Amino acid sequence: MKGAVTQEERYEQMMREPVETLIPKMAIPTIISMLVTSIYNMADTFFVSKLGTSAAGAVGIIFSLMAIIQALAFMIGMGTGNNIARLLGQQKREAAQRYAAVGWITEFIVGVILAAICLSCLDSLVIVLGATDTIAPYAVDYAKYILYAAPFMMCSFGMNNMLRFQGNAFYAMVGITTGGILNMILDPILIFGFDMGISGAAIATGFSQVVSFVILLCQCNFNRSCIPIRISDIRPELRMYRNILISGIPSLTRQGISSISVIILNHAAQPYGDAAIAAVSIVNRFMNFLNSAVIGFGQGFQPVAGFNFGAGNYDRVKRAFGFCIKVSTVVLFIFAAVSFIFAEPIIAMFRKEDLEVVAIGTLTLRLQALTLPLLGFITMSNMFTQTIGYGFRSSIISLLRQGICLIPVLMIFPKFFGLLGIEMSQTVADIMSVIIAGIIVKGILAELTEKAEEGHEK
Repeated sequence: MKGAVTQEERYEQMMREPVETLIPKMAIPTIISMLVTSIYNMADTFFVSKLGTSAAGAVGIIFSLMAIIQALAFMIGMGTGNNIARLLGQQKREAAQRYAAVGWITEFIVGVILAAICLSCLDSLVIVLGATDTIAPYAVDYAKYILYAAPFMMCSFGMNNMLRFQGNAFYAMVGITTGGILNMILDPILIFGFDMGISGAAIATGFSQVVSFVILLCQCNFNRSCIPIRISDIRPELRMYRNILISGIPSLTRQGISSISVIILNHAAQPYGDAAIAAVSIVNRFMNFLNSAVIGFGQGFQPVAGFNFGAGNYDRVKRAFGFCIKVSTVVLFIFAAVSFIFAEPIIAMFRKEDLEVVAIGTLTLRLQALTLPLLGFITMSNMFTQTIGYGFRSSIISLLRQGICLIPVLMIFPKFFGLLGIEMSQTVADIMSVIIAGIIVKGILAELTEKAEEGHEK
């Protein structure tokens, strides 16, 4: 049984089992969690799109706000999880318990503060996020319920990451997938059955996050293979927050810059109407769904990398990294081919009533499919460098695809190519990103090789 695995047995598994079987085993629950999360995000887009093009655009607008919430949650959760994994690799369980408790309470407090600030200026906020006058009312109705649930949402993301880094991804999957499935069930009931419109979609999402929060908290505290979250362990120190930030900043930069780029994208699409905003929103949700499988696979790699790096087993870390790049690239190549061929029916599935949305979305999806296989290397490089504690260089890699490369393209290309410049922007940014990431990772792998050789000599 899953619950029968002790921390000692988990340590031996992380150190000894071949990475080619260990990582897929660790990744299956995280892949399921990521896919379910992406599916219920797409379900929101699918059902809300039936309310009209402006409503569909509103989901895209608030997606950037949800990305900010998730970015902060992942910064704390992954920063805490990285430290937990390395401490478990060093067999320091009590220290790992303190990190878990401090990370958990920090997530909740930050969620309360963020919700209070955003709710106090919500009408202005949705305009800043890129809403047009016709989209804004829908965006406000959707955002307020998301913000009410923000503290629980942040804690759910945090506990999910902490469980994963302990090698307990199965328990994380149970909490995340239960909430996701509930969200998909509630969406049509509240939107159409109770005639609540876009507010129904937001309430479904918020309530589902609270359910996930409760389940994950129970998983942490009632399974002996998990690090418990105890009030008595909440003893924060500046040193702990420094370590959490060093490991977590790459997540904040990666997802934070993603939300900023979405805001810039929404503003760039405004001159072309609600149809353009709705189309790029649908494409973004679909591409996030495809990439979520790769992110889930990479999340299966992270605890393996964290445990072995903490134990000084650098050759095993490099081997695991190479294996993940190969697998993710092959999978994304298949996804890219399917997306390119069936782009039009995929977009039409969300908003077939608006031919302009379908036309814009189809070309955008096909262009992004051309570089989709590159995401394997970019994603794994970010997770690899973050997990082993290369904070600054990991932050650079995390900023590439949605920030350093994409934002300048979004600001320049539409001036020369109009709407086509928006549609091709992510494709150009992906090519630039993989080149820069390759240069950075090559240097880090050389450093790990030196450390491994020094270890062999001793």
